[in-house]
Amino acid sequence: MVGGKSLGEHVFRAFNIVFMIVLMFATIYPFWYAVISSLNDGSDLMRGPLILWPRQFTWVSWRTVLLDPGLLQALWITVSRTVIVTAVSLLLTAMFAYAFSRPYLQGKKWYAAIGFTSMYFSGGLIPSFLLINWLGLYDNYWVYIIPSLFGGFFNVIILIANYKAIPDSLFESAKMDGASEFRIFFQIVLPLSKPVLAALSVFSAVNIWNDYGTTLYFTQSSNLQTLQYMILKLLQTSSAAEQLSNSVLQNNPQVADLLGSAQGSGMVSAQTLQLATMVIASIPMIIIYPFAQRYFAKGVLLGSIKG
Repeated sequence: MVGGKSLGEHVFRAFNIVFMIVLMFATIYPFWYAVISSLNDGSDLMRGPLILWPRQFTWVSWRTVLLDPGLLQALWITVSRTVIVTAVSLLLTAMFAYAFSRPYLQGKKWYAAIGFTSMYFSGGLIPSFLLINWLGLYDNYWVYIIPSLFGGFFNVIILIANYKAIPDSLFESAKMDGASEFRIFFQIVLPLSKPVLAALSVFSAVNIWNDYGTTLYFTQSSNLQTLQYMILKLLQTSSAAEQLSNSVLQNNPQVADLLGSAQGSGMVSAQTLQLATMVIASIPMIIIYPFAQRYFAKGVLLGSIKG
């Protein structure tokens, strides 16, 4: 025994600490490498990878990306889509789950069969494209909103588990006082479901923020591009990075001279523009995550323990 603990416990604790440090490093360092590389001189970056800090610090790549009008439009599309879909889909999914959790709902077995089937099977890309085109949503901003207004049956299952953890006496007393189903849902169920709703909202927001498939398959207008689709283009071809630089030169005369001299000296390259765009697109989710983290464990595990 050493300090009240066995040797095996000390070994396990030391191994656990070392393992967690390695895991944190493997998780954080790739993002940190992207940050320092995007803030480094482009020509200098070609000499070899960086370790901890930029060798030749410069903001030119970041300024080029942030001053691009196409990126600002993509940012507006992505942010507006994320906010609208997250809020509305969470409300509609929560209402559906509440109705599904009530024992007196008729046809529950049929709804369950359809819901579970939707978790494992989908119509496929071509039928989805035909449906989107038939609805008149192709190359339309609403293609980002309407098809995503239901959060999926997996979220329904989590919400039902949360609702079942609410005592039945609350529902019974509310009904005895004459409360309608809508009043019970909005004044009792929703306030008691804040942790799970917060957790699901972050999951939904991250999923929507990172989606580029909708833009790739269902739009063709440059005004409907999302941030993630722009990153995809930058990664697929260096010509997209050149187009981004040219767009800044044409629309921002104030920085045209600075950017021109930077490109001439090699301070900006396709790689630094790609990395800068990826880092900038990741910042909003990184900022949001810590504020909602305290709800994760409670929200996801709520209703999983019976009795």
